[in-house]
Amino acid sequence: MAVLITGAGGMVGSHMAEIMAREGIEVIGTYYKPTVDMCEIPNDIEMIECDVRYPKNIEKIIKHYMPDQIYHLAAQSYPTVSWDKPYETMDINIGGTIAVFETIKEIRKDCPHYNPVVIVACSSAEYGQTLEEMDNGKVKESAQLKPLHPYGVSKVGQDLLAYQYFANDGIRTIRARIFNTTGTRKRNDVTSDFTKRAIEQLYVNCENPVLSVGNINTERAIMDVKDLIAALRALAEKGKAGEVYNISSEKVYKISDIIHMIENELKIQFQLHVDKKLLRPTDERIIVGDVEKLKRETGWEQKVGLEQTVKEMLEYWKNKYKKQGA
Repeated sequence: MAVLITGAGGMVGSHMAEIMAREGIEVIGTYYKPTVDMCEIPNDIEMIECDVRYPKNIEKIIKHYMPDQIYHLAAQSYPTVSWDKPYETMDINIGGTIAVFETIKEIRKDCPHYNPVVIVACSSAEYGQTLEEMDNGKVKESAQLKPLHPYGVSKVGQDLLAYQYFANDGIRTIRARIFNTTGTRKRNDVTSDFTKRAIEQLYVNCENPVLSVGNINTERAIMDVKDLIAALRALAEKGKAGEVYNISSEKVYKISDIIHMIENELKIQFQLHVDKKLLRPTDERIIVGDVEKLKRETGWEQKVGLEQTVKEMLEYWKNKYKKQGA
């Protein structure tokens, strides 16, 4: 079996490529302006530079390798960036998705039996205002899509495109609406920021470590990247073509819980410094996806607790810090 992972230069894609390669699966990864250190990806994984905005790039790769599974993860994935670069966000996220599906259609002209499963990485950002309007509970896949920024709109576009290529062309598409995920190589989320700052303080200010924080009483549902990858792979094997599935943590943590986990793991206690720059006028509500459909149809279960994730992220930043200081 050959597997293509677009966006393998990101956190999720790079870990997925490693896991599959260790299992002996032929993995082809694409990257463009990677967000991870490419030196951390094993050399035996074939990585190809590919800007999905140009259809011929991805067409050449799919036609050459004819992958059985395609995980389309390549994206401009930052909502804040999408405000500054809306054209680029749409071009990458929507245009890149069209390029993947049009290539499959083109191949089928000469090879009508080519029938890969395509997992499209969509986002909880598609729900947008709907999450704010909910009184409580978990958002289901049937909830109305009301995105609140260009990134969310681009993900709705990906989502609906994947469905229409299934409905009109019979391509085995499965849409995965992904919620808050973290792990090693992650950047710019609360767990990554805290673990990185903690290691910096441990080495620089070890006698009186200080951790800058915002509101530590807010709550977040945070999932480990390994659980996300397991869900994506389960969908490729057992998911129903044309369907959409939430992938979300079922466990909710206070931000203060993350700090306690870090302190317990490092066996130190931080002085907490409230940084006004980290405080928001209003904090996001808890965002949790209903994953009963995913569990029922694939047997997926969330297995990795946040304590384990924090431990691995601390070790990751510790090794990075030592290498930088070497």
